[in-house]
Amino acid sequence: MASPTHARRARKRARAAVAASLGTVLASGALFVGVQSATAGPSEDPSMNESFEAAAEKYDVPRDVLAAVGYSETHFDGHDGKPSQAHGFGVMHLVSNPSRHALEQAAEITGESVAELRENTDANIHGGAALLRAHADKLGLSAAERDDVDAWYQAVARYGGGKGAVARMYADEVYKILEKGVRGSTPDGERVTVQGQAVHPEKGKLAAAGPQKQSPDYPDAAWVPANGNNFAKGRNAKIDKIVVHVTQGSYAGTISWFQNPEAKVSSHYVVRSKDGAVTQMVRDADTAYHARSANASALGIEHEGYVDDPSWFTDSMYRSSAKLTRHLADKHGVPLDRKHIVGHNELPGNDHTDPGKHWNWDTYLKLVKG
Repeated sequence: MASPTHARRARKRARAAVAASLGTVLASGALFVGVQSATAGPSEDPSMNESFEAAAEKYDVPRDVLAAVGYSETHFDGHDGKPSQAHGFGVMHLVSNPSRHALEQAAEITGESVAELRENTDANIHGGAALLRAHADKLGLSAAERDDVDAWYQAVARYGGGKGAVARMYADEVYKILEKGVRGSTPDGERVTVQGQAVHPEKGKLAAAGPQKQSPDYPDAAWVPANGNNFAKGRNAKIDKIVVHVTQGSYAGTISWFQNPEAKVSSHYVVRSKDGAVTQMVRDADTAYHARSANASALGIEHEGYVDDPSWFTDSMYRSSAKLTRHLADKHGVPLDRKHIVGHNELPGNDHTDPGKHWNWDTYLKLVKG
């Protein structure tokens, strides 16, 4: 039997041969062009674990880095190809919107169609691996560095699409998953894990990108202002309600989307799933674009996650959001009842379903009322 060192070297040589067959990144930073990802056969799709392993091998990305990005984005749920709020698709959240074209870039690299990348989990995971590798190549990671989980920090940050403190927030979240490990499940019950490990990421210039400033309206929140195109200064009605939303995306991804001038949407606050961290993006006194006809009179709170996946709605999230809602209700004179603390889906003239059937209103209101 070959030694572990010899086995790793053999795998490394195999990955190098695959990378050579795919081509290289041009000096100008253009993406390398590849071939279509392999499938398990004409009649059976590979499991998600098999897809992560195969994509990691093909594009020379550490498997756990790839899986940690997938879990951070979607908890391993591709949502049947439906788009997130930021128009991202699949387990790896390949984004396609006016300012980000990750989905199209993945199609260029892998040779897969855009439709296949949106709807096929194996293709989507290969697309995510291809993009991570492209970012690593643009950063100049050597073959040896690509074997080091810590060397991928800045490539992961670029994958998230944010800038500065938001990019660091995104990468930090992925590396916390790598450090602590995770046991997730796919919608069909397959168990997918990331093994916890010691990490000491090489943050480069992003080391100076944080921490964020404190919220001007809520002491327990960070302050990351939304782009001016996504809200209006001032209000023309008295605040009389608080609206509960679900982001249909990740925490850092939502913050990045609200900073995108093309979004034309925002909320006042965003709450993270795993620990209840809060970021304010629009001042209470200003009008966020989150609830159509109710914008002028409502404060909006976005909660990280997806309406069809209850794993995002943690006790930490409920408690942190309830504390925020109680603070806002007391500050602005909003009654503590279900006529004034409402879901996005309960407002007239909207077509949204959040927070959805998995949001526990009884628990939430009890926490709000203390």
